[in-house]
Amino acid sequence: MENLESSTDCKETVSPLNNSGSTVNSTVSCHDGKAMGFVLVHAGAGYHSESKAKEYKHACKRACQRAVDRLRAGGLALEAVTAALIELEDSPFTNAGTGSNLNLSGEIECDASIMDGKSLNYGAVGALSGIKNPVLVARRLLSETQKGKLSAGRIPPCFLVGKGAEQWAISHGIPACPSEKMTTKFSLSGYKRNKRKMELAEQVETKRKRQLCGHENDFGCLEPVGDIMVEGEENNSACLDTVGAVVVDREGNVAAAVSSGGLAMKHPGRVGQAAHYGCGCWAENARDVSLYSTAVSTSGSGEHLIRTMLARECSTAMQAENAHQALLEAMQNKFISSPFLAGEDCVLGGVIVLRCCTCGEVQRSEDIQALLVEFLWSHTTESMCVGYMSAQDSKARTHISRLPPGAVAGQSLAIEGGVCRLGTVSD
Repeated sequence: MENLESSTDCKETVSPLNNSGSTVNSTVSCHDGKAMGFVLVHAGAGYHSESKAKEYKHACKRACQRAVDRLRAGGLALEAVTAALIELEDSPFTNAGTGSNLNLSGEIECDASIMDGKSLNYGAVGALSGIKNPVLVARRLLSETQKGKLSAGRIPPCFLVGKGAEQWAISHGIPACPSEKMTTKFSLSGYKRNKRKMELAEQVETKRKRQLCGHENDFGCLEPVGDIMVEGEENNSACLDTVGAVVVDREGNVAAAVSSGGLAMKHPGRVGQAAHYGCGCWAENARDVSLYSTAVSTSGSGEHLIRTMLARECSTAMQAENAHQALLEAMQNKFISSPFLAGEDCVLGGVIVLRCCTCGEVQRSEDIQALLVEFLWSHTTESMCVGYMSAQDSKARTHISRLPPGAVAGQSLAIEGGVCRLGTVSD
């Protein structure tokens, strides 16, 4: 197990457990200073090569730092989670914003959504082209819904797609960005390789059909179509997918966001889980019927995550007493073994989860405000890159979580996480 990077401001104890994958139980205590808040980010569930591990971790570090900067400046959870996503979208190493996968037509179409746990408002965009940071459009949609009805009593949209989303963004002051400026050498070379593979596969299939028409049964000279995999396909768990973040601020408000360039070689107009309500992200402050505030962001096979509404399922599960066991059961019963995915033999996905509540032992003191934050991540893909940081940390911790030896991607899962106690002396 790779050691989690430690912070100079907070003590952390790590004790490995063995429970359906590798589990890290870390406890961080922070009681100095006035800033308070916590951020957990992910750079996609898929496969993260060792050769690029440094770049993936660096992207997560920067995202955590941007979110914490907002928290330290007095920003609330919604501002902080947006700042984290902008940093992840701007990284050329993630499949979101700049560097997104290209679709069949060689174009970039992005999905993103954001949810505010305090108001429960939500904003999302799907198949969006021509905008550098899709999360900004989702955030603006959320903000506009909070202003009330439009002229003539019209209900403001919370989810826009395609050209309409792009036009709405520009009309609301979000600048356009040519697709070629968002395309990287890596994404373009991947598109060209995938296109050649698809053309080869089509040639093989055409030849096979001709032989069938001619009643020829000897296919020994043909390359099996099943062996020609498109780089970035969901079924080979080779790609990096959706990025996301979850945040809690000094007031105990939570927020979640998610952004994705989608599948490589996807059909134009395809919208993945990153834009769907209850599938890509979820955030909900504690209310009378709930003990914990929860925030979730997902990644992986969009169609699998949509059919299981995994973000909301994980949020609901987090009201159980044991967070680790609850997430383990949710991933197993609501995802891997979900009846909605009964025909799938390789269920790929990952989640980051945050839940928090006021620390019971400090509620008696009028001079101390404190939050107990439990943060977890789980995935059925080969790996998942995460980063996390409190507002009182000097730097972020990053980690590439991997399935344990012998585990099968799509059929097994890894689960890790920790506990962070946040406190600040009030005036």
